[in-house]
This record gives sequence, C-alpha cells and structure tokens, in this order.
Amino acid sequence: MARTIIPARAIIPFLVGMMLLTGVCNTLLTKYQDNQCVRNCDDPNPKKRAHFEQPVIQTLQMFVGEMGCWLVVGLMSLYSKYVSKQGTAAAYQPVPTADDGEGPDNASIRSHTALNGSGGHKHASQNVLRGWRVLLLAAPSTCDICGTTLMNVGLLLVAASIYQMTRGALVLFVGVFSVVFLRRKLHLFQWLSLVGVMTGVAIVGLAGAIQPDKKHVGTDLPHASTADIGSDAARVIIGVLMIAGAQIFTATQFVLEEWILERSDIEPLRVVGWEGFFGFTVTLLGMAVLHLAIGRTEAGHLGPFDMVEGWRQFWQYRPVFISSILIMISIGGFNFFGLSVTRSVSATSRSTIDTCRTLFIWMVSLGLGWETFKWLQVVGFVLLVYFTFLFNGIVQPPFEFLKVREVEELLPEEPIEHH
Repeated sequence: MARTIIPARAIIPFLVGMMLLTGVCNTLLTKYQDNQCVRNCDDPNPKKRAHFEQPVIQTLQMFVGEMGCWLVVGLMSLYSKYVSKQGTAAAYQPVPTADDGEGPDNASIRSHTALNGSGGHKHASQNVLRGWRVLLLAAPSTCDICGTTLMNVGLLLVAASIYQMTRGALVLFVGVFSVVFLRRKLHLFQWLSLVGVMTGVAIVGLAGAIQPDKKHVGTDLPHASTADIGSDAARVIIGVLMIAGAQIFTATQFVLEEWILERSDIEPLRVVGWEGFFGFTVTLLGMAVLHLAIGRTEAGHLGPFDMVEGWRQFWQYRPVFISSILIMISIGGFNFFGLSVTRSVSATSRSTIDTCRTLFIWMVSLGLGWETFKWLQVVGFVLLVYFTFLFNGIVQPPFEFLKVREVEELLPEEPIEHH
C-alpha cells in the first residue's frame, strides 16, 4: 500500500469487506473451475467425462493476478507525482483502534519485534534488493510455485472448506521454522498449540475421509459401490496430505520474505509484483519443459502436463476462461486489500478475518451443494481456530502455569498477502 495515502477509519470496513470477498472468491472460483466439464460432456456415464484439471495453469493465473499489483504501484506513483501535494513526505500511519489499552494481547499485537528478535526494518539500510539482487525474490517465488500447485492439486481431490481448513497447518510449519531458522523461542503453550493445530487438521481430514463428497458436482453414479467409497476416502486423505504438505513451501516462502523485508526498504506490494513476475516466468518455462518431457508422450496425452490440451480447454470453454479472468482479478484485489487491511488493523482482526473467510467458503459450498455438512469437521475447525489464536497470543492459555507476560506476534509487522 502506498505510504502517501492515509485511509480514514470510515473506509476500513470497506477494505475488510473487500478482502473477505476477494479471498473467498479465490477458493470458490478455483473450485468452480475444477468442476467444469471439458471433454465427453454428453456421455451418459459420468466416469467418462473429463473436467478441467490443470493445476499448473491455475498457478500461472495466480501469478498473473499478482503481477497486477504493478498496475496499482504505477497508479499510486502517478498519484504521488501529479495529484498529492504532500508528495512522498506524507507517511502511511496505522489507524488507532479502540483496544489501544495495554495488556498482554496488545503488547503482542503492537509489537514491532520481528520473528528473529530485531526491531522493524533495522537492516533496511543494507537494501539487499538493489539492482540485480532483486532476483533474490525468485527464491520465495519458487516456493510459491511448488506450494500453490500442490494446493491446486489437493483442491481437485477435496471439498473447498476442507481445503481452506487444511491450510491452517501453515501455523505448524511457521512455528517450527521460526525456531530452526529465525532462532525464535516458543513457550510451552505454543508448542501445545502446534499439537492442537495438527490434531485439528487431522480431524478435518478424517471427517472428509469418513464422509467423502463427490469429486465433481453432478457426476455421481446411481449406486456407489464399497470400492467407490473406499476410493473416495483415499482421494480425500491424499488431498489433505498434499495441501498440508504444501504449507511447508508456504512457510519457507514466509521465512524468506521476512528475511528480505527486514533488510530492504521495498514495499510489500512491490514484492508481490516482483514475485508474480518471477513466478509467471518460471511457471511458463516449467510448463514447456513438462509438456516436452511428459505431455507429448502417450501416457501424458490429455493430462495436466499436456500444455496444448490445457490451453485449448482454457480458450475454448467459456466458463473456464471467464472464471480464470475473475480469479486473476480476485487475487490482485486480495493482495491490494489484504495489505491495506494489515497496515490498518491489528493482528487480532487479521486472524478473525481469515477465520470468517473459511466460514464463508464453507457456507457457500454447502449452499451450492458442493459438499455435505459434517459435525466432525466442525470439531476440527474449532480446534484449528482456538489453537491458532492461542499460538498468536490472541486468547490466553487455559491454565495459569502456561501464561506468560508477553507473546511475540506470529506474523511479521507487514505480512504479505498472496492467495
């Protein structure tokens, strides 16, 4: 977000609402795209119909959305140069909230201490991204490619709400990585929180395996055999493991971005734009290599690595093309509004917004008939939310001996929103 624009308190609800809307659309539109039939659509046997299963193309369209941040950066630069009378001297200041009183939660939320214990942009004078060193952003971009593609494959196998809840495993890997790489010390209740998060993710996955939903809307056979049910359960388990495993790459990306932002004065929105550019370039190159190595073979023909078939489906099927455009717009919007919100509200609000995002995705999926309600999934979701809040110091530990005076914030002062 540009430092030359000072948002009024009145527009914060609008920013929060747009962050929620675009965040929810990212997942729902991708799932909608997965449900589009692209071959043998008139075949009476649902098993012979082919749907849009192109996770690499979906990763590519995410990076196009991230590159859209350059448009915002350009418009803000023009605003600063020709419209704003204050120029670059005006600073972007967080809007004070009603809970500015002192307390353990506020001490954590307002903390300017980075994950490795250094304050703010203490090393900004080093500016590690000067000149050709901006190529360093290719490292987190590569992590983003791996993580996003794995999650897109996982979303093909599970319901949208299970996908979103399983992404909560991110806190587990960020917590571990913050200890290993950033030398951060975790308290006992935080280690217990990580166990709780892992339990919550496991219960969500179990709920999906016990009561699996259909992979694609409208493709159920009249009578499902025991083998089909077992196959569906295995599909859900594999999908959950892929989505949870993808959080390893996301957590690595998180740590790399934290290290870079600490040592640079570059704005997060520009970081997203650069990562979108590098990610788009590497993904496009990877698609070409995979097509030549796998997609052209007999086994890979018409599969996810068949670049020619993938682009044919993209351009010829109107629902796929339109949903792709909307996904690109929603991802770009989510980055813009997400960064605006994180600079204007507290970590408590940010975590609450993300929880609401999962709830909305769940409710819309249920309303559209994409999945069925599962009580066990509710239990897993409650555990995920509670232990994530507990880890961040948003709620107090239940026992006195677990309580501490101050808890470091899990996320950096200016986290980068992606998808």
